[in-house]
Parts: sequence; structure tokens; C-alpha cells
Amino acid sequence: MAAISPMQEDVEFDHGSFDSAAFAAQTLANWQALASVIDHTLLKPDATREQVENLCDEAVRYRFACAMVNPIWVPAAVSVLSGTGIPVGVVIGFPLGASLVSSLRHEAATLTRLGARELDMVIPIGQLKSGNHQAVEHAIHAAATVAHHHDAILKVILETCLLNVEEKLRGAEIAIQAGADFLKTSTGFSTGGATAVDVALLRGVAGGRCGVKASGGIRTLADVRNLLEAGANRIGASAGVAIVRELGAE
Repeated sequence: MAAISPMQEDVEFDHGSFDSAAFAAQTLANWQALASVIDHTLLKPDATREQVENLCDEAVRYRFACAMVNPIWVPAAVSVLSGTGIPVGVVIGFPLGASLVSSLRHEAATLTRLGARELDMVIPIGQLKSGNHQAVEHAIHAAATVAHHHDAILKVILETCLLNVEEKLRGAEIAIQAGADFLKTSTGFSTGGATAVDVALLRGVAGGRCGVKASGGIRTLADVRNLLEAGANRIGASAGVAIVRELGAE
């Protein structure tokens, strides 16, 4: 990585633009449009196969963006969703961001071969906070390379509640340069979740170069509206059904 801050880089280069207001208005026009940007999520450690299968059934019924599960449940989710057009999403290096690069690469390869098409990876948080930006870039690039080889996308979770502003900016820029398809705020398993301030910050770095996914503590349509207007174009939530029902889904 070049020794330049993300804020400086934003000034020197045109990163394109993303019209948050227009996207939010279009997405909130009806529940179907809203459902299409929600990752329907079940990551709790005590989730059962029945609950995972129900998640997948709901993903099909409401046409959510994907069904997001833990690695152990990918085969079951792939089986339920086969032929439906709804992709399986999975987390890797989750939730601590402390995996070896070799482990991340192996997880990404194994899970994409099993049929996962969206990988949500936790950034090496401790390495970022230690200033070891090369290690952060290496880890993300390794996962991105595997994901893209298998026609999957990579969302990089920064865990913004654990970072200061400079770390958020630096981590976001590194993730984009390393091949991230989305910047993502949170795991939902740490000290805080998505905020409009953090989403706006990530969108400011990303511009039109990649997506921004808000995740963690999103439970209502009002929450979603605030985050979309701040710059998110994907939402991760376990309350997806309740949220789209607020907009008229049955």
C-alpha cells in the first residue's frame, strides 16, 4: 500500500459517485425492492438445521438478496436454495478477524466449492490497529482472489465499533484496493452495530468503487431508511421479514 491516507487519496483521485438519496428512494418504493437488498441472516451459535431451512424458505418467499449462514450450514442452505436464484452467503474469519491467511484461503475455497456465492470476511482487526497494513491487505487479497475465482463476491467487515476514524478510513481503503466488493460495518457480535455516521464514512471512501453493507442491530424500517440514506446499498439483518412487513409484505 502507498503511504498516503485515504482522505488524501480521495482528494487526488476520482472515485466516482453514488447517489444515496436516489438509491434509498428507489429501494424504499416497495417491499420487493427493499427485500432485494437485504441479506437474510442467521448467525447465532445455537441455530438449528430447522431454523436454517426456515431462513432459506423465507429468503425464497420474500426474494432477499441472499441467505447468510455460518460455514457449517452452507451445504444445507445450498440444498434448499438450489434452483431458486437466491444465493447462499457465508461468514469467514468470523467473528474475531483473527484467522491465519491460510485458514481464510481454505475457508473461502471450501465454501465456494460447496456453493456459497457471497463471503463476508472480518478484517484482521488487531493487525489494522497495530499499523500492519501490509498484513491486512494480504489477508483480504487472499480471500478476494479465491472468491472471485469461483464467481463469488467478498464483503469485508471492518467492525467499526472497535476502530477510530483514521483506522476506519485506512481499513476501508485497504479493503477496496485488495479487492473487496463491499465494505461492511459490523459482525453484530461486538460492542456496537451499524450507524449512519459510519456508513456515510465508508461510502465517502468507497464512492462508486464498491458497495457498502450496513449490518448489526438493524431491526426496523426506520433503521434501514437511515442507513440507506447514509449510503448503504446492502443491509444485513436477522429481522428482514419484520422489516419488509413494515413496508407492506405479508
